[in-house]
Amino acid sequence: MELKEFLESNLNEKLIDCTISARRKKDEKKAYRVKIRPVKINDKLLFQAEEFVGRQAFHKNLEKGELIEAIKEYLKEFSQAQFNLTDATGLVLASKYKEGQEQHYTIKLKKAKEVKAMRDLNHNKKKRYILEEGILVPFLVDLGVMTKEGKIVNSRYDKFKQINRFLEFIEDILPSLSKDREQTIIDFGCGKSYLTFAMYYYLKVLKGYDIRVIGLDLKEDVINNCNALAKDYGYDKLNFYVGDIASYKDVDAVDMVVTLHACDTATDYALANAVKWGAKVILSVPCCQHEANKTIDNEILKPVMDYGILKERLAAIITDASRAKMLEANGYDTQILEFIDMEHTPKNLLIRGVKNSKKEGNKGARLENDTMNQALNLDLTLSRLI
Repeated sequence: MELKEFLESNLNEKLIDCTISARRKKDEKKAYRVKIRPVKINDKLLFQAEEFVGRQAFHKNLEKGELIEAIKEYLKEFSQAQFNLTDATGLVLASKYKEGQEQHYTIKLKKAKEVKAMRDLNHNKKKRYILEEGILVPFLVDLGVMTKEGKIVNSRYDKFKQINRFLEFIEDILPSLSKDREQTIIDFGCGKSYLTFAMYYYLKVLKGYDIRVIGLDLKEDVINNCNALAKDYGYDKLNFYVGDIASYKDVDAVDMVVTLHACDTATDYALANAVKWGAKVILSVPCCQHEANKTIDNEILKPVMDYGILKERLAAIITDASRAKMLEANGYDTQILEFIDMEHTPKNLLIRGVKNSKKEGNKGARLENDTMNQALNLDLTLSRLI
């Protein structure tokens, strides 16, 4: 089958998406991936090409004929195009392009066992965000995410989506937070505090909770800036302090603990503190799980251990599984959820623990965790702390 014939037959409403990838020559100024999907604008079928360049995405809408020519041009620089159709999957492999010579393509089309449903092609369908574009949020302006007109800065759109995704996690746990008394929330390793401000704004301003939020970080200049912003907004119960996760003891009880990208065992100390305080909710995005990587060992898994990058990923997965099980062992209903899309960062797993008042603990979860750690030659910090 010729490329043009293949594209003519499959660029229609049955196309779910097409991903063009594997650029032959890396160029930071050019797209490293292109994603194509059909859209309907004013009842006309078009195709949106989304080019990913660095951390930005650029969109353009093309008619079918224009897209066919565009795909030919893309395949001069990329090695493959994968097509996800409602009734099949397709793969186009392109030979290396040389000026003045005909380019060759290998085309594979595999029919699906089950037909997938067509998705809504309405280009104007608007994703629901908790913080909506067009509604001015002062702290988003000062943090460089939003313009004074309420528009999202293009280069900060990933951050805007991340903030909203985080607020969705909080929205899910609202039944665990009381409105009858002040709720104390601690954000360990708050950094520039995009999410801390968003959390305060959502719970206090939009939802009317009586909350006290404490942001903790080691960088004094960052803390000073965050305190100044909080004062400007009149957020009188949002305070930031210079402090260390492991040694923080300035409160006796906490209702919710947040720890995002706390490095290595700092996450463990934050989780241990949360458990000791009896926090109703724990939201944690771990980072840099080096501890397990130093000692993990298992003869059966030697084919994995022989490759550094695979060993590192396995160690990270094992560490977070152990953390989740230790929370279960201490009376929490625990989930591991996707925080943000993998194309933005590999550190995309969030551990969410919600205290179950009917459970004092789960001995089975602790036993499972201890058995796994023993089999893999691990002695992890959180297992020692709680």
